[in-house]
Amino acid sequence: MNNNQTSIPEEVTLSRNLGLFTITMIGVGGMIGAGIFVLTGIAAGVAGPALVLVFLLNGMIALITGMAYAELGSAFPEAGGGYLWVKEGLGGTQGFLAGWMSWFAHVVAGSLYALGFGRFGAEVWLNLGLPSLGLSVGQMTIILTTMIIALLTYINYRGSSEAGTIGNIVTVAKILILVLFVIFGLAAMFRTEHWTARFTDNFMPTGWLNVLVAMGLTFIAFEGYEIIAQSGEEVIEPYHNVPRAIFFAIGIAVTIYLLVSIASIGAVTAPAGMQPYQYLGLKKELAVIEVAQQTFPWGIGYWVLLISGLFSTMSALNATTYSSSRVSFAMGRDRNLPEIFSRIHPTRHTPYWAVLISGGVMLLFAWLLPIESVAAAADIMFLLLFLQVNLTLVRLRTKLPDLKRGFRVPWVPFIPILGLVLNGILAITLFQYAPMVWFIALGWIIVGMLAYYAHFSKIEAMETHKEVLLEEVLVSRDFSVLIPVVDLEQARILGNIGAIIAQANQGELMALNVINVPAQMSLSEGRVFLKEGRPLLDMVIEQAKKRDAPVHTIIRLGRDTSEAIQKTVQENASNLILLGWPGYTHSPGKIYGSVIDPILKNPPADIAMVRYRTQRLLQSILVPVSGGPNSHRAVKMAINMAAAEQECEVQVVLLNVVPTNPTAVHFALAEQAFKESLEGLQYNNLETRIVENDAVADAILNEASSQEQIKHDFIIIGASEESRLHNFVVGSIPEKIANSAKVTVIILKKRSHPIISFYRLIAKKWR
Repeated sequence: MNNNQTSIPEEVTLSRNLGLFTITMIGVGGMIGAGIFVLTGIAAGVAGPALVLVFLLNGMIALITGMAYAELGSAFPEAGGGYLWVKEGLGGTQGFLAGWMSWFAHVVAGSLYALGFGRFGAEVWLNLGLPSLGLSVGQMTIILTTMIIALLTYINYRGSSEAGTIGNIVTVAKILILVLFVIFGLAAMFRTEHWTARFTDNFMPTGWLNVLVAMGLTFIAFEGYEIIAQSGEEVIEPYHNVPRAIFFAIGIAVTIYLLVSIASIGAVTAPAGMQPYQYLGLKKELAVIEVAQQTFPWGIGYWVLLISGLFSTMSALNATTYSSSRVSFAMGRDRNLPEIFSRIHPTRHTPYWAVLISGGVMLLFAWLLPIESVAAAADIMFLLLFLQVNLTLVRLRTKLPDLKRGFRVPWVPFIPILGLVLNGILAITLFQYAPMVWFIALGWIIVGMLAYYAHFSKIEAMETHKEVLLEEVLVSRDFSVLIPVVDLEQARILGNIGAIIAQANQGELMALNVINVPAQMSLSEGRVFLKEGRPLLDMVIEQAKKRDAPVHTIIRLGRDTSEAIQKTVQENASNLILLGWPGYTHSPGKIYGSVIDPILKNPPADIAMVRYRTQRLLQSILVPVSGGPNSHRAVKMAINMAAAEQECEVQVVLLNVVPTNPTAVHFALAEQAFKESLEGLQYNNLETRIVENDAVADAILNEASSQEQIKHDFIIIGASEESRLHNFVVGSIPEKIANSAKVTVIILKKRSHPIISFYRLIAKKWR
């Protein structure tokens, strides 16, 4: 006996203490960072007055991907965000890559914000006339950068509520300052003669290509809302609050960006002979400060914007420190990073090692790397991550259609595909602008994938046994009949049929109960349902004892029941899956249900689907045959069941339906079908019948029973091989018989050919 129940570790989770306002401010803080100050002038020089269009289009792209984050963040309220979703939808390798890129991108973005704070702080220090202590501007910048990273790392170490409070204060302060910038800028713009001409004359002087380039350059200013989804495990009522916070954050940030761009172009006074956008481009990262100097009263614009820059970089650093630690925490919990990342502080309930290590890496990048180029590489990684998330949304709509979602993206798959394409275009545009950043990004990806395949994938594979809560093996046999059971009646009926088949083939009966863990819970939390599966397995054991068949029992955790069944088949090399079908389904678009349909589409073993009815004394079994391997399997099963019956001698009737007014050819084909179906099989009480009817299903149902009496107690039929389309995987004739027959019906289908199975697996991965 092997009992894995005691091997399950304690689940590590975070406390929920972040309200709607706090997580909205976290998102706004992540979006409104150094980008709006540093990049506005640079982008204006590239795109001209079309800077307004640049911000508007980037806002629309952010909204498209933001909708995907809103849907998935409300459905999966766990730390880790896109990393977890991609892993769930596209598999472990893609999931690791998403987390690896996300962690790098947020850490490097944090280094950029910290350096921005250091540079602004050094400027303030020197302009106040404070002593330089013999330090250069660069040295002072590094010292202040180190101090702010250490401070915010400590704040995040103390707890998310403390980090949220500081973030709220700083974010509100910088929003108020930017609102003042917009008010004074627009007032100055309206006082300027012919200000409308600045936007109408030669609106796109450098062409569409440079608009795309400017979009790629400024896109980093539009990321940050994803931090809200990464905080899902600490959000109060995430089902409602995560989508709301994402849309509020995007709306606030994009509105401010648009107003800042309009005020900057419309209000700045350029030297004679120079267009306003050209002057902003010349000033580059100081452009917004130059506009403030010209528009604020009493000459305070310089200081106000400098202070706002400090606030903005600080709040953005706080948000990225928070998000990078949550991504690395989630990866550590899944053993995709070292286990130390997953440790929770016993009193503060924070992932303190993830916070400390992320802060340390952030500091290392700020000290050693050419941060501008690496920050652009982080921009590419954000785009690649968003591309994965859009693809994951489409995949999870088909994989988990019944998942409870607080928001649903409209017009799927068109909206996420549009987001995928647009993110891809922006990433390619950045390659045209600076090829080196792509090499940096690819280098980090290669390092991550080497680490994954060399180490983390092996640890991940070792961890998969934790899906199995309980496993008991009495004796191992070469032939195995797998029975997934969900209720006692099904366990009784399938246990009896499965035991007969196992005994006839000198094999074992494998009883499986899948605990379907909702996506909102971690897998190991499903162990609380362990006791519910035990009675079902006991019922199968009881039926197997009557036939003296050995039983192998498993209770397994899973997100998707059909995938858990298929995984069990692969791990145990089962020969036959016995599936129970009550005769109906609540899953729209499915023939037999969300569990059976995916298995029938690509069977990993032979399938026997049982449409069970009230159990009857077994006296006669009807087997419609048309030739081929499925008919042979059906006859073999019928003979095994008949031979195992001890209360009476059971008759097996083979039935072939020919058209009305048949020819000699039809009768010859019928005899050939009987011959193929009986090849290598013998049974004394066996009869073959040929009936004439143009409606095959009606003929079989008429033979099985009439209005007056039931003629046969069981029907076993092989699946149709006429079509590979999903709607005809088991054929319309078997489907009609299973729906309409008054007795239990078993539909048999052989396993997929290895080549077909491989093709379908690849198609499923990329669907």
